[in-house]
Formats: sequence, C-alpha cells, structure tokens
Amino acid sequence: MDTNLFYFKKAGGITMKINLYNTKLTNSLKPMLVKEKEIQYDAIRVHDPKTVTDFFNSVLCLNKLAEEYCYLLTLNTKCLILGIFLVSKGTVRQSLVGIREIFLNSLLIGASNIIFCHNHPSTDFDPSRDDILLTKKLLEAGNLLEIPLIDHIIIGGNGYFSFKEQKML
Repeated sequence: MDTNLFYFKKAGGITMKINLYNTKLTNSLKPMLVKEKEIQYDAIRVHDPKTVTDFFNSVLCLNKLAEEYCYLLTLNTKCLILGIFLVSKGTVRQSLVGIREIFLNSLLIGASNIIFCHNHPSTDFDPSRDDILLTKKLLEAGNLLEIPLIDHIIIGGNGYFSFKEQKML
C-alpha cells in the first residue's frame, strides 16, 4: 500500500457524508449494517495521525470523554472514509474490544484498510500493555484478511500516540 495516502487532506471546501454505523441482527440472525448517524465534513483522505486525531476530536470530542471509547475508521483503497463504528465504550480505565467484531464490520462495509482509535480519559496517551497486545492482534488479523491496520491511535487530552509514527506497526 502507498503510505503517502495515509492522511486527511481538505479538498477545497468540498464536503462529504461520513456515516457512523452499527451492526444489528436480521430476523434470520445474520449481521447487517445499520446507519446510525450522518456527518457532513470536508472531503478528506487519510494521511497523518495528527489529522485523524483532529478529526476524532472535532467530530466526536474523543479527547473530552470521561470513559474510554474505541472507534474503527474504515477506508477504501484510496483511503477515503467508508464509515465509522463505535467498537466499545468502557470505563475510565479500560474497554473490551473484540477482534471478530472489528473485522466483521470491516468486511460488511467492504473496507480495504482500517484505523483503530481510542481515548485515554486520564489524558496519558502512552499505550498500555493491553493496547500493545491489541495492536498486534489487529495487525495479524488484518494481514490474514487482507484488510491492513494502517494505524492505532490513542488520544489523551491534547496529545496522541500513533503506533505507525512510533514504528510499532
């Protein structure tokens, strides 16, 4: 994959619809995508972790939430946003994340790449041991399914930690 595509780039005032999704079961107990909310935002392509952080902070106020929230950003081959999924909401210290659910959502929406992003309400954006283990699992599963994990970003207060920038991916 061309790493130069990993950025959010404002596209001259052109806006796009960004959808927040959830999955629900049909009557036959099969998962399906359900659009929960639509956001109008300047057309962007994924490029650098700072801009991803700015996006999550401006759209979802991730840096101001009192509990840990985990989001999946799904992207197409040109690194345009397909959709955003709330993966889990936890406590002030932790949140449970299922690898299966992340890739179920990615497959249902047709993602070619993903970014995982969560906050640390403590404002300490250094990764925990669990964050590092989760990143390894996401990386392995993404490689197996050919839906690469582009980055795992932890937002804390006004800062962030990018596994890609720190060369941990």
